[in-house]
Amino acid sequence: MKQLDDFYLNQKEPVKGIFLALKEIILKQDHDITNTLKYGMPFFCYKRKMFCYLWIHKKLRQPYIGIVEGKHFEEAFLIQANRSRMKIMLFDVKEDLPLEQIELIIQKAINLYKTGIVKV
Repeated sequence: MKQLDDFYLNQKEPVKGIFLALKEIILKQDHDITNTLKYGMPFFCYKRKMFCYLWIHKKLRQPYIGIVEGKHFEEAFLIQANRSRMKIMLFDVKEDLPLEQIELIIQKAINLYKTGIVKV
């Protein structure tokens, strides 16, 4: 856990605050969600299956949530780019987090696992 905590604490503001807020928002969505460090980034798992992660876009320098099974979603605010499976949701550090959109996409991602569309 220390490495995971260090990841969040070592981020510069305002990204640090955004990541900490996103962590709380995601973890509150279901009691079966856990937070772990994989590939050097914070991943969130539903019943041990990775479903989203937090990272910073290299070119845009904006924080984002990566949705592992994003290919199942059609929301306009999700970006696929060159990814075949994942989509990302970028956040502008100068704006408030879009709480309803975040909760919607996290619930939709969890439901992929709950309904068996993606095997747990």
